[in-house]
Amino acid sequence: MIEIDSVSKAYDGRRVVDELSLTIPEGSFCVLLGPSGCGKSTTLRMINRLVAFDSGTIRVGGEDVRRVAPEQLRRRIGYAIQSTGLFPHWRVEDNIATVPRLLDWPRARVQDRVSELLELLHLDPATYRAKYPHQLSGGEQQRVGVARALAADPELLLMDEPFAAVDPVTRAVLQTEIVRIQRATKKTIVFVTHDIEEALILASDIAILERGHLAQWGTPLDLLERPASAFVGEFVGGGSSGLKLLSLRTVADRLRPGETAAGEPVPMDTSLRDAFAQMAARHSDRLPVSDAAGRPLGTVTLADLVR
Repeated sequence: MIEIDSVSKAYDGRRVVDELSLTIPEGSFCVLLGPSGCGKSTTLRMINRLVAFDSGTIRVGGEDVRRVAPEQLRRRIGYAIQSTGLFPHWRVEDNIATVPRLLDWPRARVQDRVSELLELLHLDPATYRAKYPHQLSGGEQQRVGVARALAADPELLLMDEPFAAVDPVTRAVLQTEIVRIQRATKKTIVFVTHDIEEALILASDIAILERGHLAQWGTPLDLLERPASAFVGEFVGGGSSGLKLLSLRTVADRLRPGETAAGEPVPMDTSLRDAFAQMAARHSDRLPVSDAAGRPLGTVTLADLVR
């Protein structure tokens, strides 16, 4: 658990974080969301003391971060950034092993951990461990950066717009990967972005910041269905929020059990947005729905999508 209690930070007399209070549950994938200058990255960096805060308290796992030596704190917290920060003259293996070696892990344990993480991130250890960063694509570099952040099995992973510099296709793949990794490892992740679409894909919980304050905390559905203010409503989509809601709900939420329809069935976990696209492609207002084993469950209709 991360507890941020009445924390403020000012630069040149201007408060970029202003009496911010926020509790992030253990195991949460929390996205800090908001426009440029709202205090997202500053808040993230205050958690691992890369930025000193002026007042208030931050606790990680019940421990005041100011009572822990900065280098010890950072070895407990993984950190991934947009530019990856890989050491260019070190091999992939050496980059990933940075913190475990600082912690004096045995050599065999380090090698095993590097292999484990490369496999977790779908990078073949035999192919990638001896490569240098310049030999990798942008997406591969980002994966190695995430592997390095996870190397010492930290209790917490901080990510500051780590996928912003890669192309849209690679970004979508990396988003899928980090969600898979979070579900597999149950790590608490705090992820900074200004992109509402990215936040909706990744987050279990979202904190929207406005001028250094917490504007709203909740699940993606909470924010889209019940925005706390005009600012939040506009930021999460305004008039297009209905389309975003379609991407969060699945056909299982709108299922008509036992009914039948012609055509290839869609899985029950298909988003309503993808179901709408399927209807348009098939020139149909009704789709059959199946379970994970392909057994028929019922149908979903165009009227169900918009109700």
